[in-house]
Amino acid sequence: MTDLSSRSPRQEALAGARDIVPLVVGAIPFGIIFGTLAQGSGLSFGATIGMSAFVFAGSSQFIALGLLAAGSTLPLIVLTTVVVNLRHMLYAASLLPYVQRSSQRWKAVIGFFLTDEAFAIAIRRYVQPDPSPHKHWYYLGAAVTMYGNWILCTWLGLTVGQLIPNAAAWGLDFAMVATFIGMIVPYATTRPMVGAILVAGIVAVLANGLPHKLGLMVAAIAGVTSGYWLETQLTPRPKSKR
Repeated sequence: MTDLSSRSPRQEALAGARDIVPLVVGAIPFGIIFGTLAQGSGLSFGATIGMSAFVFAGSSQFIALGLLAAGSTLPLIVLTTVVVNLRHMLYAASLLPYVQRSSQRWKAVIGFFLTDEAFAIAIRRYVQPDPSPHKHWYYLGAAVTMYGNWILCTWLGLTVGQLIPNAAAWGLDFAMVATFIGMIVPYATTRPMVGAILVAGIVAVLANGLPHKLGLMVAAIAGVTSGYWLETQLTPRPKSKR
């Protein structure tokens, strides 16, 4: 068995790039559909590529497209995008114990590339007990691979995707749903985690009709709250000494 603590930065980066490949495959149709729909929503070719390069948040980009097509104002689009991406604060809080000693440059890099997929892959590496000082390179390898894939697929959607009639109706975006399910299932190992997932899923369905996709945030808050409550209720309390 390979000693993980002896990995070089290059080896860590390559391992991260390799391990995120299944999630990259799931994101491919999602990215192509985004590029296909973008120009029809009023974005130019350059603006579409720029959004994928600088926003780099699939669900928020799709929501922004819908708001653009509906003629929403720029402040509303920005605010909605920020609200939908607030879940990244939960990811950041989970990563904080592992990156707090990193340089500001590394923290900025980690923050920019923080996505659902990058977090799901990287946190598994961070929690491993080996004392490797290069785990952030693993994160970088995974995140940059997903980033390059997202921009490439956006470009494919803008070019080749325009030749596919009504691509959005093919149901290819379900690949991303399946990817998220695959990301979540390995963490459903305790009752609080299972409870949080079930509550978040049920609330997401019930709150689906809320404007500006606010149902996602309501579901996230409900899931986190229920998970925390279950954690506190199921954790034995220390007996007080008399």
